[in-house]
Amino acid sequence: MSAQPIDNLLVENRVFPPVPAGTLGFDRWHIGSIDEYRALHARSVGDPETFWREEAGRLDWFTPFDKVLEWNAPDAKWFVGGRINACYNCVDRHVQAGHGEETAIIWEGEPVGAGGPEIKRLTYRDLQVQTSKCAAALKALGVKKGDVVTIYMPMVPELAVAILACARIGAAHSVIFGGFAPHAITERVVDASSRVIITADGGWRRGDVVPLLKNVEEAVGTLANQGHIVNHVLVVQRTAHDAGRHGWASGTARIGPTKFHWWHDAVYHAGDACPCEPMDSEDMLFLLYTSGSTGKPKGILHTTAGYLAFVQMTARLTFNLQPGAGQVFWCSADIGWVTGHSYVLYGLLMNRVPTLMYEGAPNFPAAPGKPAGVGDRFWDIIARHKVTQFYTAPTAIRTFMKWGDDLPAKHDLSSLRILGTVGEPINPEAWMWYHEHIGRKRCPIVDTYWQTETGGHVGTPLPGAIATKPGSCTLPMLGIDAAIVNEQGQELGPNQGGLFVIRKPWPGMLRGVYGNRERFVSNYWGRVKDPRTGVPYYFSADGARRDADGYFWIQGRIDDVIKVSGHLLGTMEVESALVSHPAVAEAAVVGMPHDIKGNAICAFVTLRASWAAKNPGRKPDDDLRKDLIAHVAKEVGALAKPDQIRFSEGLPKTRSGKIMRRLLRDVACGVEKITQDTTTLEDYSVVAKLRADEE
Repeated sequence: MSAQPIDNLLVENRVFPPVPAGTLGFDRWHIGSIDEYRALHARSVGDPETFWREEAGRLDWFTPFDKVLEWNAPDAKWFVGGRINACYNCVDRHVQAGHGEETAIIWEGEPVGAGGPEIKRLTYRDLQVQTSKCAAALKALGVKKGDVVTIYMPMVPELAVAILACARIGAAHSVIFGGFAPHAITERVVDASSRVIITADGGWRRGDVVPLLKNVEEAVGTLANQGHIVNHVLVVQRTAHDAGRHGWASGTARIGPTKFHWWHDAVYHAGDACPCEPMDSEDMLFLLYTSGSTGKPKGILHTTAGYLAFVQMTARLTFNLQPGAGQVFWCSADIGWVTGHSYVLYGLLMNRVPTLMYEGAPNFPAAPGKPAGVGDRFWDIIARHKVTQFYTAPTAIRTFMKWGDDLPAKHDLSSLRILGTVGEPINPEAWMWYHEHIGRKRCPIVDTYWQTETGGHVGTPLPGAIATKPGSCTLPMLGIDAAIVNEQGQELGPNQGGLFVIRKPWPGMLRGVYGNRERFVSNYWGRVKDPRTGVPYYFSADGARRDADGYFWIQGRIDDVIKVSGHLLGTMEVESALVSHPAVAEAAVVGMPHDIKGNAICAFVTLRASWAAKNPGRKPDDDLRKDLIAHVAKEVGALAKPDQIRFSEGLPKTRSGKIMRRLLRDVACGVEKITQDTTTLEDYSVVAKLRADEE
């Protein structure tokens, strides 16, 4: 569609100043004032050569680089001529510097019995030994520098070890989220030309086993029939749910042409003398596949040095990471997504701050006295492990709102210093609930904007420097030259909706779509150009605006706007207005055809538990619908009033927690049969129930 200014009617006037140094247990901020931020940002985009040379100096290099950047748009080469290794920078250098006995990873398994959760702590020395042994085992299976190893695992410590072991020997890792089905595995393995898979017999989620090995067996059988042979599968025994079928006495088994090996045989018995492979700065570090509503998944390619430099900086600045200061960082994302890559593993390990991994779901087991599916596990984890920085998704926050204020109130959350959000724009009222009930009105909130393609944060408040506004990712990260432009690349004025672009290269940027040059160019660099020079801008596919203070407000994918009576409305603004109503926990807004307006607004709404408690026996009715419609008109404007409001017990979400609005669009439009890809859907019964309600 042609981008047009999006009507920006929702106004947010609440402003929260930066927290002074010396409070919340921080003796200092890496960037301590707005003036310091503005000076550094101007320097980072005005003199990127010097700025990024200094940031790269925080890494350990085997061979120093000759040149910071070669830029032949849209192709970038960063830190040209340098040789480096990601595992070395995350693990070995800390051991060599005398920090080997410090905790690197805290892991908590899903509680599956009366004894409570299984907890493990890995030091940097543990990681050095285990990644060396895993790397040696991979070499014994024929994995070479430049190969792509597919990893399909639950959130267990061996997942971190496997990723770092690949980096150790120069093999790229392609992590597939453990919730994906066999078809997703086959697509990604073929696209990456991968011949080795690392998996587990299963993983725990809500007390049930996710049958990972079974899915891999199905996938490798399908691949063999297609002529693509997976040579080896390395299997961690996690659940032992099918020990008889998988009880290979010899430690290996052959299923068709593929050999299967138990991790506890192949890895534990391997030697631990496996040095880190020097890698060229632009050697591939990993592939991570993203999917849209159409087309096969895209293998986003990230290279070694640029990604490391960008992620170590963004993690350090956004979360004020300080090694040795008693910090414990918890990002609740699965490592199968880019958030897990950057801010569960690489960014934290490079900065030498303990990172927490957890297996399972936030609502299992159920909280005492609550029905199944309502849990307080997150708050329990924060209290027990004394988490200082907590990073989660707006979808999770809205779900917690729905479950009620009493659950977090029961837990000691006083260790928290910084809260973060990631994955999609956060509604202002969800932001306020997070601030009041989790941060207890003390903790700054960093609302981060970025993508798989950007590698790390491109827009975020820096907690000691930038005042926050609920719903805004505020200002660009250092080194990011961001702007809101029209289709002609012309920068737009305050509060004019347009396209979010980045005008200059940055080290964490994607280097390609694996095996598909045309898709890389057309998807990211083919739409908007510098009107003076014709050099392409990176286009995020997101619509946004910038307010009078220069703050960015992300309005979602360009596809997620609705043209009503000639006006383009960002869905997030309508959703934010609905969520600001005291009865509403979550809302998802989509467009549907309308004979007069062109499109009408349909809102799917779930209600807070507190509304039901205050209205015993009452079901959502037309009076509540009218109240919500009037509320949207008051908050946003009459133009944004929903034509339909449909109440639902739940909304269809991906396993990473994002609402699948494209499925809701089909439901709203009365599509008889869902033909879109639903492999990422957490619970298909939610869609089935919505369709049944429609019928």
